Order: sequence, then structure tokens, then C-alpha cells
Amino acid sequence: MNKSKVLLVLAVIGLITAYFVFDLGRYASLDYVKTQQAALTNYYQAQPWQAAAIFFAVYVAVTGLSLPGAAILTLAAGALFGIVKGVIIVSFASTIGATLAFLVARFILRDSIQAKFGDKLKSFNDGVTKDGAFYLFTLRLVPAFPFFLINVVMGLTPMRTWTFFWVSQVGMFLGTVVFVNAGTQLAEITSLKGILSPGLIGAFVLLGIFPIIAKKIIDGIKARKVYAPWADKKPAHFDRNVVVIGAGSAGLVTSYIAAAVKAQVTLVERHKMGGDCLNTGCVPSKALIRSAKLLNHISRAKEFGIESATAKWDFADVMERVTRVVGEIEPHDSVERYTGLGVDCVSGSAKIVSPWEVEINKTDGGTQRLTTKNIVIATGARPFVPPIPGLAEINPLTSDNVWNIRKLPKRLVVLGGGPIGCELTQCFARFGSQVTQVEMAPRIMIREDAEVSTMVKRKFESEGVAVLVNHKAKQVVVENGEKFLVVEHDGADKRIAFDEILCAVGRVANLTGFGLEELGIPAQRVVETNEYLETIYPNIFAVGDVAGPYQFTHTAAHMAWYAAVNALFGKFKKFKVDYSVVPWATFTDPEVARVGLNEQEAKEKGIAFDVHVYGIDDLDRAIADGEAHGFVKVITPKGSDKILGATIVGEHAGDSLVEFVAAMKHGFGLEGILSTIHTYPTMGEANKFAAGIYKRSTATAGKLAVGKALNDWTRGEGSFGALLGAIVALGVKPDNTPAYPKTGH
Repeated sequence: MNKSKVLLVLAVIGLITAYFVFDLGRYASLDYVKTQQAALTNYYQAQPWQAAAIFFAVYVAVTGLSLPGAAILTLAAGALFGIVKGVIIVSFASTIGATLAFLVARFILRDSIQAKFGDKLKSFNDGVTKDGAFYLFTLRLVPAFPFFLINVVMGLTPMRTWTFFWVSQVGMFLGTVVFVNAGTQLAEITSLKGILSPGLIGAFVLLGIFPIIAKKIIDGIKARKVYAPWADKKPAHFDRNVVVIGAGSAGLVTSYIAAAVKAQVTLVERHKMGGDCLNTGCVPSKALIRSAKLLNHISRAKEFGIESATAKWDFADVMERVTRVVGEIEPHDSVERYTGLGVDCVSGSAKIVSPWEVEINKTDGGTQRLTTKNIVIATGARPFVPPIPGLAEINPLTSDNVWNIRKLPKRLVVLGGGPIGCELTQCFARFGSQVTQVEMAPRIMIREDAEVSTMVKRKFESEGVAVLVNHKAKQVVVENGEKFLVVEHDGADKRIAFDEILCAVGRVANLTGFGLEELGIPAQRVVETNEYLETIYPNIFAVGDVAGPYQFTHTAAHMAWYAAVNALFGKFKKFKVDYSVVPWATFTDPEVARVGLNEQEAKEKGIAFDVHVYGIDDLDRAIADGEAHGFVKVITPKGSDKILGATIVGEHAGDSLVEFVAAMKHGFGLEGILSTIHTYPTMGEANKFAAGIYKRSTATAGKLAVGKALNDWTRGEGSFGALLGAIVALGVKPDNTPAYPKTGH
């Protein structure tokens, strides 16, 4: 806390303390005001401006310091100044005082609270930014809510000061009028209960909820407006509760949930059940990675005490195994399984022809038109092939079609340094391709911290990959049957010869061909949705890769729950999709797994943080497995064990990350991980040791001096005075010097 904050805190504490020590509250009691009414009235008549100014200043001070007595002062204003002048004085004094309380809370508390609880407050902050004035106005209309508490809480939010001021001025006006008017009859008032009668409180509550009702009405009007062109298309009865377009992860989970609650649901897929993850993404890539890793282990036989080992293999057989693995998992996502669960599965292309109708051109040539209460768009995404001259003409490989090849490319160029590009780069290099990875950014895996990128890049290069960062692909040329990629680096062009080129520069959402354009649903990079996954039509939802913001199978399944529940039960209760804790992993060797913030993101957001790093080269199990490399890095707020994010680089990083995901989701920190028993010897112990790094960082030299003095005294080898001296020294001059190194056991 800086000096100005300390001074302000001391000043506020001093004023509040004085209020209670000198019993200043007696001057703001109903009995005192009634007994002194005549004297106060005489003073006001003799010195009207001075009396008004003093009253105004006192009122501002009481509300600014959140002291009790504002209600009595408001009554006094009516008794002294009358209804008109009293309302004017109190209205402005109360708003200015409330704004001062708002600013004090903001200056003293907001930064620390937002830093500590920012992730949990994100949705609240977003709501305040979007609708804060509306909700503040609603609260101000109901005097039953403690106004001082509203002032403090709003000071912790991103609400603008001017917005707080004018909304408070308007919102508190009616309550001010009621109290000031009551004060004009002060002699007849025996308690505040007489003013705030149940009937009056009920009237204010109704007034307070009116804006909420009005907002619902406005939302209904907006919905009616967007549906207006289709009003004559709305059926009286519906064939289905939900029609889901796309049978990838998002579509499958949406359908599963709908069927589980006995809704009538149709799932339409024009290609293969299971979508990209099963057929061209997660499953085949992990099968390929496993085969490549086996070959790598065989090449490392001598490290494991085996003199030599070789493998006889054929790339075509490897790819056939990949196909078999997909086939073994396929029944999990099959038509037969989902039909058994109660889902009507239809093979064909779906098109939304109205907000309540879907037309299906079936694969067998038939046509079906279904009416439905809700529609869920889960059409996924596809690999992006950049518009590089000459690239499309050579039929590049992508993550969609690479699984069809049966001959290992001798020379392979991989465009892209993201997760897909990195995984396939290493796979093909381990099978024996001469791989060149081209990335236009300064490093591969640009979303991760720099040392993560460096570690993976060095591993690639040790396995023979040419990693070219800061290289921009410009053109593909074919000369005498030889293919070349022209790249630019440092202003100069150079050519890279290749046999095959693999595009792994990202994925684009599938946005066309199923009716978005005809219905006017906004879709640029993704289908635009609100926090409930609704499009501009409240009964049409988008979920998974087609909606973003993450293109992961597990986030698609996560979003699907919200889409299904909001579609079926949103009339009664809606749920905002929660992206607060999203993990992901890149399955290179070493694996890279992350949840929450990493170091570079924390810096970009201006968050004050500590870093706790444990080197896995020190871990017993990693040493035993011959995989003693990588690290666990945890980001926490300054002086706290709360986990803002964790990155793990090493063997089975994706599996080990789960503990941090659970900690962030359920609110326990590094202390909780440290106090949990971890099986020995496992890779998961690295998480506990990372928590130990945090714990050791809290043991400062000053604290250890106190511990030493205490232990010396209990052994009879030190004096009690020395112990007291160590404690006093710690209190007078805090010592934040770490007593242990940041890494290691």
C-alpha cells in the first residue's frame, strides 16, 4: 500500500473513531433533534446561509464516512428548512457524500480486491460495465437497501464516477422527498418505523423492481421485432424441442442432455458422427503421436540400459493403426448409440428456413422439414488454407486430409507454429521426414511463455527439425516438377524445397450453407452470441468451434450444457456460460499444458503477481523415467497462494494439470495442494513441490530469526529477551527477503 493510501486509511479510521469515542452519534438521534428543534430553528432564522452550509457539510461527512445518522439528518432537514429547501440540500449532500464513500472505497480497496478476486468478479464487472447504471438505479429506489453498503460495493467495480453520481442523484430523490416531508411533521414522529411503514416499503419495492420488469418488457419487444418478419411462419405446435445441426463434440453433448431430460431432439450431421475430434483431430493425432513416441523411445534405448534396439515398420501400417483407433472409438459417437439414448439422428445437410423450421436434405436423397422450439448450431470449424499464391494448386495437406496419406513425405514443410503444427511437425520428424517448420511470428507456440517456446524449439531441433521463425510464406512455385516454398526473412527471399506441405495456421468456423445469411444472424469470424449462447433470435443458439472463443473439444462439450439447458429451460432460468477456468494442452514432447494466466498474460493485464517455479529435472519419478526435463510454473497474486494460472512442461503435463484446474475451479490455493498427500513416486508430485516453493517464499529471514530465537530459548540456550527482540524487530521492520531459493526441492 503506498503512502497516500496509508494516510487516507488513517484519516478515515481517525474520523470514524472520533465519532464513536466522543459519542457524536447522540447529535444524530431522533430524541436530540426533537428536543433541539426550537433552538436549531432559531439559529437557522438568524443565520440561514451559515446554518444551511454547516448542515450540508455535516451531512456530506456522515454519508462520506458511512456513519449512522443520515436518516435522522434527513428528517431534521425537513423540520429546519421545509420541504423544498430540505429536499434540495439533502439531495445534493447525500449524493456528494455517497460519491466520496464510493471514491474512498475505490482508492483504498478496489485494486487489491480485483487482483485477488478478479476472475470471480469478471462476470460481475462485465455486468456493471454493461448494465451498472440500470441496477444501481433499481437499488437506489428501494430505501430498505443500506445505501452506505451500495456506495462501498460500487466503488469496487469498474463503474464510472459520473455514472455513479447522476444515477444516485436521480435514484435517491424519491426516498429523500418522503423523509424530508416526514421531517416537516417532526413533532409527531416517535420512531423511524412510522415513516417506513410496510405499505410504503412495499411501494418502494414495487418501484424498485419496475425497471427490471421494464427491462424484461423491452427484451420482449426486441425479440418480437426480430421475429416480426417470420410471424406468419411460427407454428402452433412443434415437432421437436430441439434440432441440433452438427454432430461433433458440441452437437453430441447438446443432444445427449436434451434426450436425457426426455426432450424430442433431432441431430443432423452431413458427414461423420463425432466431428473433427474423432475423425480428423484429437483421436487420430494422439494415435499418431503414440506411434512416433515409441520409435523415439527405441532410438533412445541406450539411455535405458539397453545396448541397442531397432524397429521394422512401415508408414502405411502406422496410418492403418490410426484408422483402427478411430474405428475402435467410433461406437462412442455412433448413430446406434445416440439412437439408443433417444436422439433422432439424421444424415444429411440442414438449413434453417425460419426461426422455428429446419429443412434437411438427406443423404439418401429424401427431404424432411421439422418444426422446432429451439435450434442449436454446432457446425464446427475447418482448417484454414491461407491465400498464398500457388498453394491451393498443389493440394496441400491439412489436419483434415493428412490421415489419408500412406507414403511418408521425404521433405515436409509445415506452415504454422501453433499446437496442431507443432504436434505434427514432431511426429513426422520422428518417422524420418526432413521437416521444416515455418512460422511468421517471432517464436513457435506464441501464446505460451517464452521459455516454453524455447524448450520445445530446442527439442525439435535436437530431433532434426529446421524451425524457421520470423519467416513469412510468400509463394509456392513449381519448377521442373520440383516444388518450392518462397519465404521472406529479414527482407530477403529464400526457397525451401519440399515434397509435401502441411497447412496448420489455424481453423475457421463453418458459417455458410445452413441459413445464417437468410435469417440475418450476425457472423463474422464466428456466430455472434450473447452470454447465454443465444443469437439475435433467443431460440437459436450457437455452440462449440462455430461460436468460439475457444476451439477445444472440452470447451465445446462445456458450452453444450449451457446451450441445452438454456434452450429447454431458459424461460424459467438462464445460465451464463462460464469460461473462468479453461485448460488446454499441446501434445508435443515435452507436453505443454496450461490453465488460467501465464506470465506474459499477467504482465499484459497489469496484474501484480508472484511466480513459483519447480524444475521437473529434480523430480524422482521423472529421473527414473528418463524424462527429467520441464517445469511447473504457478502464477499467484502478490502475497497470496491463490492460483491465477499454471503452466506445466514435461511428461504427462496434460494429466498433471488437472489438479490446478480443480484448485482454480473450487477455490483452494497452493496451501491446499501442499497439504494434500500425493502418491510417490509420480509426476503429480511436481505440483506439490511447486506449492512448496510458494510456501518457502513466505518464510522470510525475519520470520526465521524469530523461529531460531524461540527454539534457542526452549532449549535453554537463548534468552527470552532475545526472542522478544526478534519479534519486535520483525514488527518494526518487516523483512520480505526469501530465505529459500525459488526453485529446487
